Amino acid sequence: MKLLNRVAAVVLGAKLVTLAVNLVTFPRLKPGGRVKAARVSLLIPARNEEGNLARNLPALMRQGASEVMVLDDQSSDATAAVARAAGAAVLAGTPLPAGWRGKNWACHQLARAARGDVLVFTDADVQWSPGALDAVVTQLQDTGAGLVSVFPRQRNESMGERLLTPLVDNVLLSLFPAPLLRVPSAAASAANGQVMVFRREAYQQSGGHAGVRGELLEDVQLGRKVKGSGERLALALGADLIGVRMYGSYPQSVVGFAKSLPGFHGNSRAVMLASWALYFITYTLPLFHRHGRPLLVAALLEGLLVRRITGRTKPADLLELLLTPFLPLLALPVFQRASRKEVEWKGRKYAQDRRL
Repeated sequence: MKLLNRVAAVVLGAKLVTLAVNLVTFPRLKPGGRVKAARVSLLIPARNEEGNLARNLPALMRQGASEVMVLDDQSSDATAAVARAAGAAVLAGTPLPAGWRGKNWACHQLARAARGDVLVFTDADVQWSPGALDAVVTQLQDTGAGLVSVFPRQRNESMGERLLTPLVDNVLLSLFPAPLLRVPSAAASAANGQVMVFRREAYQQSGGHAGVRGELLEDVQLGRKVKGSGERLALALGADLIGVRMYGSYPQSVVGFAKSLPGFHGNSRAVMLASWALYFITYTLPLFHRHGRPLLVAALLEGLLVRRITGRTKPADLLELLLTPFLPLLALPVFQRASRKEVEWKGRKYAQDRRL
């Protein structure tokens, strides 16, 4: 048990140091940006997204983009009709070619049709507040980056949403110190497909979505390719300007996270198993022995710092901290589902090349 305690202490110590760094250095979007002349294309891949588009597309239409385009990816609902009613240009997606993932193919089609100098890819469930587009384009221009990727603020409402989605912030902010982006290596990259803002030249030079056509974790790979092509990669938190409701329930969260989990672990079942075991040792096991109290305090401090950095400090957000020791158990179905030979997303099944 002493050895396991030491392991947990090392993990939590490293994560707390990283969070302290990110508390000071991680960029946040700010309102009031001054955009130099640029033609901006807002591009939204959509498959069965009538509900999200009805809620979020009107705000996107008011952002002042040169064009707003929705790719209807062979939806079986009213996605296209809702998008047209809001005033967006609607493209009818063509059948998915062999070797492509659905979102990558949709984004590839959007990029080919777009006329902007700046390509802004955003998911249908992302919520854009007034001035958000100016802020992200200003970030792109001020940093001189080829790609700015934004991590929206989680705007969870139901209890089911709160069980797993906060882990998105935790993974980024406690494991990836923002200054690491300055390292020239493409491996020192992170990105989030919910909001990806490219200079068109950087997008084309990196190979765009065609270069990651078979990836389910396409966002991280795109970030690496942009950086590997010699362009700068920049990140930002959405703060008050860009938010998201990723999943409406715990079961939806399990399915959604299981899609991406293998890519984070090199498509290896053994690595996923080791990752979950370390997670259990660090956060759950301290509940069951008398020397675990300092570890539990450190874990709660970790969660508190994550919420301080992201600005999620409402009482309901802070109450999520009480779930901390139980998160490995809540995440177990995600790991189990991710270990299958096939993953399913948006009604499509993809075979996974699994390693032991």
